Order: sequence, then C-alpha cells, then structure tokens
Amino acid sequence: MILDLIPDAARAAGLGTLMKGAGKVTRYIPIPQPTLLVGPGSIRRLGELIAGFGHRKLLIVTDAMIVKLGLLKGLTDALDTAGTEYAVFDQITPDAPIPLIERGLAFYRDQDCDALVAVGGGSSMDAAKAIACAAANPKPLRRLAGYLKGRHHPAILYAVPTTAGTGSEVTVAAVISDPERKDKIVIVDPRLVPRVAALDPELMTGLPPAITAATGIDALTHAVEAFVGRWATPYTDGLALAAVGLIFANLRTCYAKGKDLAAREKMALASTYAGMAFTRANVGYVHAIAHQFGGRYHTPHGLANAMLLPLVMRFSAPDIVPRLAKLAVAARLGEMHERDDDLAERFLEAIEQLNRDLAIPTQLDALREEDIADIARGARAEADSGYPVPRYMTQEVCEGLIRHLLPKAPAKPAKATRAQAAPKKKTP
Repeated sequence: MILDLIPDAARAAGLGTLMKGAGKVTRYIPIPQPTLLVGPGSIRRLGELIAGFGHRKLLIVTDAMIVKLGLLKGLTDALDTAGTEYAVFDQITPDAPIPLIERGLAFYRDQDCDALVAVGGGSSMDAAKAIACAAANPKPLRRLAGYLKGRHHPAILYAVPTTAGTGSEVTVAAVISDPERKDKIVIVDPRLVPRVAALDPELMTGLPPAITAATGIDALTHAVEAFVGRWATPYTDGLALAAVGLIFANLRTCYAKGKDLAAREKMALASTYAGMAFTRANVGYVHAIAHQFGGRYHTPHGLANAMLLPLVMRFSAPDIVPRLAKLAVAARLGEMHERDDDLAERFLEAIEQLNRDLAIPTQLDALREEDIADIARGARAEADSGYPVPRYMTQEVCEGLIRHLLPKAPAKPAKATRAQAAPKKKTP
C-alpha cells in the first residue's frame, strides 16, 4: 500500500478521512432485514413457512454433527408433511474452504435446487451464502471476493443458527477459507442476507460450555466493534447497546446452565442484534487479526475474537473513552452521571473478567514468533483498507499486541545444587 510509505501520523489521518467518507456512502446502501422467527420450535415454523413459497427443491447446508444430533428434525418433518422436496449437504467443516464450497455448489446443481437453508454455526451459514452467490454467478469463488462482485441475484437463502455468536443470519457477508493462500476471502453483497431466519433456543441447549463461551464473546465483539468504530449511527448504536446488555446479563447463565431456554433465547437475540449492528457499522482490528489466525492456524473465529477483544480494546481506549463509558452503562456496570474515565476502565476490566469467568485462553498455542510480522501486515492491510477503526496501529504496535498471545515456554527444571546432587551418606 502507498500509505505504508507515509509517516504514521499522516497515514492515520489519511486513512481516517478515507474511512469517514466511505462511511457516508455506506449509509445509503439498502440492506434488507430478514423476517425473524423467535422462540422454541421456530425451526419447525420455518419449515412450514418455506413450504408455502413453492420452491422446486431446497438444499439444506449443515454439518454431520447437526444431522447426528437430530437438530434438523423439526425442519425436515415440516417439509415432509407439506410434500416439499429437499436434499441435505452435511459436509461443512469449521472455516469451510473453497474446495468444500465447490463440492456443495456441484451438489446444489446436481440436485436441481433453487433455494438453500443453512442450519448450523457461522461456517454453515457462510458456506450456504457462498454457494447461493456462486450458483447465480458462475465464476471462480476468488473472483466473487469483495463488494458486489456478483452480477446476478444470489439464490434465495434461509437460515437457522445453532450458536449465538456469528450473527451471519442477518449479515451481508460470507467468510470462507482459501487454503492455497492460507487466508480468508470475504464475499460481500446485501442480497446475501437470508430471507427468513429462525432463532430457536432449543437447538442451542446442547452446546458445550467452551463453544457457548467463544461464540458469546464473538457476539460481544461484533457489538463492541460496531459501537466504537467510525461508521456507527444512532440505529447501529441502539442495536449494539441492546446486544451488550443482553450478553452481560445472560452469557454466564448459558455457560453454567446450558439448558436455560430463556437465557439461550436472549443470547440468540443478542447475536442477531450485534449482527445487524456490524452489518452497517462494520468491525475492526479484532476481526482483522482473527481472520489471519483462522486462515493460518484454523483457529475458530469466535475463540480468536474472544482472545483478542480485551487487547484491542485496551489499545483503542485512549480514543474512545466516552463510547466505552456508554458500553459500561449498557452492561449495567455504572450510571451515566459517573466519570467517563471510571466507566471506561470498568468496562475494560469487565471484558477481561468475563473472559476469565468463561475460561477463554490467554495464549494461542499455534502462534509462532516467526509468523507474527506477516500476521500483523495482513491484519493491517485488511483493517486499514476496509474497517473504520477508531485508532490505527503501526506495524510495531500490531506485532506487540499479537505477541501477548504467544504460548509461554515451559519452565526449565532448576539445576540441582552440588549438595542436592551428592548422594546421601548412609547412617550406620
């Protein structure tokens, strides 16, 4: 980038002006909102609704565990009752790579489908979005990466999230892995927003605590980055603050009592609100670095976000104290009449404490010192050119932040002293 040759202060000013201008443009891009079906049994109601739309054949995009656990039953029973044809593609893996998306696309065409239903976490929803876009725009997936690269309207899509984290059921983007380049590509198109999404808490009660934790902090990251970024609007602020309040009130309950339907439903709503907020306001360095971890090490996206959120917010804090104070109030950590500095620090400490309570690791075992410079360069290229971050990082700062997550070397055993090493004399 040419901006890399400019001194850091001038570079940051130039990027800030560029992002501010881009933000004014994005406010006028129409982004559809899906119809939401919320509550226990909503996956069955979605099946009943879809059956009335007259599709020729549906492709259900999911993973093998969802099928094994019987989580598709409400949907497929409703479709069977209505006589609606469907096929199931259950090969989705975390960070679905391009070759897998291509297999799904071939299956979609072989089955003569005309719409898709994504059931699962972010990988299933993103994979279904990529298939929907590629099905209508026959060109290599890498050429669909970026903004509005598909000429034709993607195939119609419906979504059923089984985690409360990614918000992909309401977003305009599909993030998939490019194994050849050890990176991720992002397809962005407002027409990728699902037509209807079912938020069914019954599908989330069996999530292991670790996944509940990582996906929950993923949703928190979406809300926080949307709120502190330069593209925030009163509309996205309302969604982000609502999401933060719901997450702080319910995530610990979901982690400790996974069967609590009321808490699960509120977390599902929080994830959706956060998704709607960052779809318009975008994200920041947490996501930029997390994408590098995912592409290079296959680190689960929610976990990467969770580890990075406290570090990035600490870095950004000097430029966003009043915004952090409002987040603290939304999280019920204080009142608006208190000092902004105190509230901001309280919010930062609350994120760190929440991570500890949810056993989020503070080290990335796969991270290697020799990779850090490249990771930082990739993250800065992504964030500086596409995200309205509130404070820009230099290469040195970004590397230093990432270095906090290096696994600590195991302590070497202490050398025995001469007295300790000497054999003990036997007493007669």
